[in-house]
Amino acid sequence: MTTNFVFETDRGAKQIHVAREFNAPVEKVWRAWTEPALLEKWIVLKHWTAVTKVMDFTVGGIWLYAMVSPEGKAHWVYAQFTAIEQGRAISSIGRFCDEAGNPVLEGPKSYRDTTFSALEGNRTKIEMVLTFEEESTLNLFLAGGFQEGIATTLALLDEVLSA
Repeated sequence: MTTNFVFETDRGAKQIHVAREFNAPVEKVWRAWTEPALLEKWIVLKHWTAVTKVMDFTVGGIWLYAMVSPEGKAHWVYAQFTAIEQGRAISSIGRFCDEAGNPVLEGPKSYRDTTFSALEGNRTKIEMVLTFEEESTLNLFLAGGFQEGIATTLALLDEVLSA
């Protein structure tokens, strides 16, 4: 199967662009992207676990979840949904936080816009644009292995979609 994974960095715009194709209809990819029980199966690297504390998938709602390392250390993430176009697009603001959703650091935030497009043959293309307030935050994501991490988690999503 061709996944056509694309990862591009636009330092001038402080953005990361990601695109990936899946051999599943938009409705199925959308559910895997928006339902906690499915999200938790692919949103973190293998051998890590994801635990959702709060999921309010509405505009203004939040997703508060932990990425738990194999050693049991929890890294909390807070995402607030700023726009939702059912089955087509999700926009959110994300940051690292504590278990209560309070920012760990003042800033740094990332703004994520994800679109879902139907392709021929019951396939779906997702496109994500992550925008950062500071170039230093973009650099932090890149140095932390974001490219490899997103490629790996999207491959895990393939497994979830084929189950």
